[in-house]
Amino acid sequence: MHDKLRLELIIERPALRRAETILQDAGIVGWTVLPAISGYGGGQKWSRGTDISAATDMMVLISIGDADIIEPALTALHSLLDRHIGILNVGQVKVLRDHKF
Repeated sequence: MHDKLRLELIIERPALRRAETILQDAGIVGWTVLPAISGYGGGQKWSRGTDISAATDMMVLISIGDADIIEPALTALHSLLDRHIGILNVGQVKVLRDHKF
């Protein structure tokens, strides 16, 4: 097993492309994007099913990589989150196939 970092970003749809560009520019070799269906935060409940516009949709971006690649991207992602709704967490994980990350 190999130690890696897992980056999980929940962000509003209009900022997703910018987040992906940050990851690509940092040299991160892969990520997955999933729709966030509903949630609760800031004292408010939200749901994809009750919003009128897709512009308010939240997306989940997940990436796994080496710390020396993931960590430099965090500063740019922090700056992006200063301007958009979202939350970022990073944690340690173990992966089986090191060459995939």
